[in-house]
Amino acid sequence: MTMDTTVDRYAVLGNPVAHSRSPQIHAAFAQQTGQRIAYERVLSPLDGFAACVRDFAAGGGRGCNVTVPFKLQAVTLAQRVTPRAQLAGAANVLAFDPDAGWLADNSDGVGLLRDIEHNAGCPLAGLRVLLVGAGGAGAGVLGPLLQARPAQVALANRTVDKAHALVASHAAWAHEHGVALSGCALADTGGRYDVVINASASSLQGAASPVAGTVFAPGALAIDLMYGPAAQAWLDWAQAHGATPRDGLGMLVEQAAEAFFVWRGVRPDTAPVLQQLRSELSS
Repeated sequence: MTMDTTVDRYAVLGNPVAHSRSPQIHAAFAQQTGQRIAYERVLSPLDGFAACVRDFAAGGGRGCNVTVPFKLQAVTLAQRVTPRAQLAGAANVLAFDPDAGWLADNSDGVGLLRDIEHNAGCPLAGLRVLLVGAGGAGAGVLGPLLQARPAQVALANRTVDKAHALVASHAAWAHEHGVALSGCALADTGGRYDVVINASASSLQGAASPVAGTVFAPGALAIDLMYGPAAQAWLDWAQAHGATPRDGLGMLVEQAAEAFFVWRGVRPDTAPVLQQLRSELSS
């Protein structure tokens, strides 16, 4: 009897990427589910992402996660695109199948939704949501946010035209789910919101909050899609303005579980992995 010793290769590609906890997360998932995989970080040149992905695939890679700033570019590399990646116009998951063709998917939105509604215990139905940032991260989470049927989603971005374009591409989806969707400038958010999600690159760049502290309704949930030191300044700012802060670690684990399922057909248990990561970051 011959034992199969094949180990399938996966990676996260981005720039920067050294901070990524994805290798640790997927190693925990693999151990939990008995899957034989190796997962690494790959720093992609800013002007050479497509070539970097092709080199990884040619070297035996079975799939990869894609992080900033390449999610919008990633969706263009695949022959097959899932409906949620197509709606977003962005992908954070690629699966390399030499027979069926490459697959692009987006697990960001479902990961964020699971973290908000299940881990944080905050059902979005009927709430007012402000999403800050219309780049790859914002595009990835908008569709699933609308599917949760909040009363309103306002999309704020530094470049207003970019916000309006993303709103236009999601208008039919918003109408189907009965959500009032609008785009606006960072300084023109208007009103107060029950949930404020920072999907901009401001935290990663160490910049001040892109919106005013008046955006928070009493008891609002404030989420930064970053985690660790990169998110801390924004979370502290949100808490100082009366909001309940939450970083993106839960979303990271939940979207990773979805990617793992896309690649391996097995859905891991996220709770112990998230608990371990939170324990490590707080120590």
